[in-house]
Order: sequence, then C-alpha cells, then structure tokens
Amino acid sequence: MALANVGWAVGDPSRAAMLTALMSGQALTAGELAAEAGVAASTASSHLAILSERGFVEAVRQGRHRYFRLAGADVAAMLERISTFAGQDAVRSPRGAGPAALRRARTCYDHLAGELGVRVFDAMVADRRLVSSPGGVGLSGEGRAFLAELGVAVGSDGGPATACRPCLDFTERRPHLGGRAAAALLTAMTDRRWFAPGPVRRSLVLTAAGRTAFDRHFRLPV
Repeated sequence: MALANVGWAVGDPSRAAMLTALMSGQALTAGELAAEAGVAASTASSHLAILSERGFVEAVRQGRHRYFRLAGADVAAMLERISTFAGQDAVRSPRGAGPAALRRARTCYDHLAGELGVRVFDAMVADRRLVSSPGGVGLSGEGRAFLAELGVAVGSDGGPATACRPCLDFTERRPHLGGRAAAALLTAMTDRRWFAPGPVRRSLVLTAAGRTAFDRHFRLPV
C-alpha cells in the first residue's frame, strides 16, 4: 500500500479516533466506535469499511453481534510509531484526568505502555533480564526465569514464545517492552490485579497490590 494511501486512511480524525480506541486491545462494536469518533452510525460504517478494506481492522462475529478489532500487532506498532509525531494531541481527552492517566500507564494494544511501561523496560535492562539482540532486545536466562516466576510461560530456546521488541513510547519518547512476551507479562499483571481500569479508555491504574509487586519484582517504588 502506498504511503499516501496509508496516511489518508489513518489521518482522517474520525478514523484516527476509532483506531486509537482499538489500541486498548478490546474489540468494539460499530456503535461504540461511532461514539468514540462522535459520528453517526452510518458514517462510522463507512469509515470502518475503509479501514477494513485496507487491512487496518477486522470484523469478528459473536452471536448476533459484530465487533471490530485491530488486524494485528503490526498495525498497533505502526499506530504507536505514528503517535510519536502527534505529541500531546495524541492524549487529548474531554476529561481532565485523561492525559495524565494515559501518560502514567496505558495499554499499547496488548502490552504495558506509558511511564510505568518505560520504567519496567529500563529495570529489566538494568537487571540483565533483557539483553541486546540482532532484533533489538531479547530475554536472557534470568529474564526467562523471572517471567516464569510470574507464571508467564516462556521457552528456554528464546523462540517465538519469548519474542520481545522495543516499542517507542509516544508520550515518553523512550522504549517500553513490546512483543508476545510483553503481552503475556501484562496479562499476568492484570490477572494478579496489579492494575485496574483507569478513568479513560486504555488507561491503567496501579493498585496497592501492584505498588507492592513493582517494588518487589522490579525494585521500582511507585
């Protein structure tokens, strides 16, 4: 797909709002996405048709309902990179707590982003749980053991189950951890109730259990 077509598809404000909402990792109905974009249902359907045709979103059916989600992690990674150029406009919200909440901690499709995501990445590098690799970063033996301690299944061979990559954080302008290992880590964190949903879509709030766990496992007082 030509770069100009990509820019046109994701650059429309309504389509951008829909894609941003889907960066939560949730599948949403056309009605929910219409509300996110502030447009009529018929207009939302037209936008979703454009995004579907160009491979940015896909539709899934559950019973009588039809949901839309991002077409994959590669689409989410592209959107996060584009957001680094959007600066503060990318975290605008009609609710005053929105920008601060998103900067603090949020989902980046399926993994942890924001200030806490960057601090986790830095802590794992400092503890040599993450090491440099030809693809960017990889899990060390200590890193695999650490994730296993948290109940995250990883392979000892560093194969696809442990795939990880640096993902440039659009608010911090530094990397947080992306990839399948990062997705599994966030799942473990939420299963252990280290995070609760925040005041706006995508935002996460660290719980009391989470603060204790971050101090214990990452040596990060928060």
